[in-house]
Amino acid sequence: MVLGLLGTSLDARGRGPRRWNAWRPTVGLCSQEDLQVDRLELLHGRSHRSLAATVAADVTVMSPETEVRLHEMEVADPWDFEGVFAALLDFARVYPFATDDEEYLVHITTGTHVAQICLFLLAESRHLPARLVQTSPRGGEGVAGGHAVIDLDLSRYDAISSRFAVERAEGTAGLKGGIETRNDAYNRLIDRIETVAVRSRAPLLLTGPTGAGKSLLARRVHALKVARRQIDGPVVEVNCATLRGSTAMSALFGHTRGAFTGATHARPGLLRTADGGLLFLDEIGELGTDEQAMLLRALEIGRFLPVGADKEVSSDFQLIAGTNRDLSAAVRAGRFREDLLARIDHWSFELPALRDRPEDVAPNVEYELERIARETGQRLRFSREARDRFLRFATAPDTPWTRNFRDLVAAMSRMATLAPGGRITGEVVDEEIGRLRTAWRRGEADEGAARVERCLGSDATAALDRFDRVQLADVLAVCERTPTLAAAGRELFARSRQRRRTVNDADRLRKYLEKHGIDRAAIEEGRTYRSSTTPSS
Repeated sequence: MVLGLLGTSLDARGRGPRRWNAWRPTVGLCSQEDLQVDRLELLHGRSHRSLAATVAADVTVMSPETEVRLHEMEVADPWDFEGVFAALLDFARVYPFATDDEEYLVHITTGTHVAQICLFLLAESRHLPARLVQTSPRGGEGVAGGHAVIDLDLSRYDAISSRFAVERAEGTAGLKGGIETRNDAYNRLIDRIETVAVRSRAPLLLTGPTGAGKSLLARRVHALKVARRQIDGPVVEVNCATLRGSTAMSALFGHTRGAFTGATHARPGLLRTADGGLLFLDEIGELGTDEQAMLLRALEIGRFLPVGADKEVSSDFQLIAGTNRDLSAAVRAGRFREDLLARIDHWSFELPALRDRPEDVAPNVEYELERIARETGQRLRFSREARDRFLRFATAPDTPWTRNFRDLVAAMSRMATLAPGGRITGEVVDEEIGRLRTAWRRGEADEGAARVERCLGSDATAALDRFDRVQLADVLAVCERTPTLAAAGRELFARSRQRRRTVNDADRLRKYLEKHGIDRAAIEEGRTYRSSTTPSS
């Protein structure tokens, strides 16, 4: 695919039949024996419509397989750098580049020197994800001439590089919500997501524990792509865990009037609502197998069949999927389609838990203070002692932050509500710390009971003594977070194994589990479930 400017002088050489004896860069480019141009995007001014149409017709004669698309781009002064750069940048931002399926070249032989410089810069900044191609009347035969494909490295020019570094920094700052995060690994992750988001329309898969910020990041990716004029449609979000039974298919893919009892009106569905924009499917692992099959078809060909319809509809959207489950384990268990995972796992990024980013607690606390102050119109601040106390607690290695940023946001909201005169005191902080610890202990107890019931079933769990339930819950928790039974045994029997001459931790643990009728499959199922509900995933 070639993007080029109409040459108002070179492309106009010769009139009538004489033009076939003259070298014209645009026609020559599409006449190369060793370069097949499938599509030519030709930019021209309003006053040169006739010449553009002639060149397009001549390209079709010389290269019937080339599709020519004409684009009017009006610039008041073709020698004004700012005006030319702005016009080309606007075109680059709205053009639907499909870099996963198409290869792009930028023709730099035509146009003013200013325009050629602008094309250089836009290719270097990857606003035009393309290599450069230059044509000349020499190096080939007849009107075709020759051509050369050029890769330029302009990174050594600090002034030029810095301009695009600033723009990129603005993009990553947007993905971080303006929060000056300090965790190096997280900042590298956001840099990579920003690069992929602006260069590719392939699906993104965001993994990580509940509350790590997947939904918020998806909305920020949408805002970034809108700002770059890469999409102009809405962002549509849905938690797939809320789609159950017969309503799931209708909610996603829509239905016709009368498709089922109660369908008094047609419904477009979420995929059609996201047309031209971004669809965020959170907890995608919760989709049923029928919905997975329909979604795969929609991603592969852009078409699907609403419930009750006899004609397919189309929707062009970018997908971001979120999950806190191990989808590979779900594939092995037969709960998730392998072909769908392969389709949505084109780009996969794992968001870390809050407890793995202790450096970022303080900037997020300050961000929440400012956000709450803006929303309430009241100045909000910590006393120095209270701030230090809360940060010591928040960044301690044993602080679990079970629901990650949801816990932190809720804690800040509660402390702001209780702050006398907008000043968060040590007393308010101590009360909130106690509240969080109580909630986390209650959650751990509930999870322990649920863990046992998942493995044994409700009847067998009810038949256990309370002592056995507590002990078994702790054993299962260790098994689920360690890779092998031997590793779990070393942790569980750390004291008694020191008194043994020979140890076989795996066998000892296996016998304990067999006593309760629990095998390796049950442990693997628990590990998959744990990855979807706890921050240790």
